[in-house]
Amino acid sequence: MKTLNPKEISSALFQNVLQAAVAPRPIALVSTIDKNGNINLSPFSFYNIFSTVPPILIFSASRRVRGNTTKHTLENVLEVSEAVIGTVSFNIIQQVSLTSTEYEKHENEFIKSGLTMKNADLVKPKLIEECAVNFECKVLEVKSFGNEGGAGNLVICEILRVHLREEYLDENGNLDQNKLDLAARLGGNIYSRNNAENFFEVPKPLVTKGIGFDNLPDEIRFSKIFTGNDLGMLANVEKLPEGKASSEESVHKKAQEFLHQNNIEEAWKSLI
Repeated sequence: MKTLNPKEISSALFQNVLQAAVAPRPIALVSTIDKNGNINLSPFSFYNIFSTVPPILIFSASRRVRGNTTKHTLENVLEVSEAVIGTVSFNIIQQVSLTSTEYEKHENEFIKSGLTMKNADLVKPKLIEECAVNFECKVLEVKSFGNEGGAGNLVICEILRVHLREEYLDENGNLDQNKLDLAARLGGNIYSRNNAENFFEVPKPLVTKGIGFDNLPDEIRFSKIFTGNDLGMLANVEKLPEGKASSEESVHKKAQEFLHQNNIEEAWKSLI
């Protein structure tokens, strides 16, 4: 196993490791404004939701590793403590990437990227019309982690209002995950796309209590066929089916086919 000490390698190298390992990361397209009315738009992938009540989003406007400079977004929220955060779908990813260009402060990234400004209801920064979801936010706090290149600045935002584009909703008025087609950030220049082609479901063991690996029959637990994911699915049943488990590899392969179809019940029927 290769071991790294963050204090013994360059910030750039360690950032590459972090961005590749902690992924995929959702992308926040952040609209801000400074005290003189200069508008800024920039993407951030150090971003997530951290509370529902109150509704809190946090993104990190880190200091640049290259040159140790700060981003206009950070400077703006320190002057005007408001932001609009938009979601990033695949259909605008190239325009969003363009907003990450280090334009001069007076340059408006909405204009540079071809994205459309729209007045918000409660805050000064502009809504991004092309985003499926826009969050109007009040910036509660900016938490700095230092002055070195790569140091994070957590921008803690409380959601004041949410705007949903209706074409991204299902028949019940809820956001449709497939229609959203969200893009996510990985390491280097790599992104991922989240739609029906790569969705899968994992039943959460919240209502029932799974039997766990330790209660699986040895014939199954030590099978040469089943992967850790396979065994995790089999161990997520509340009660072990009665009968003797088969140790035959052909039977295990058949059960594995059922598991890949997310059919745990049939998998167990074929095993016992």
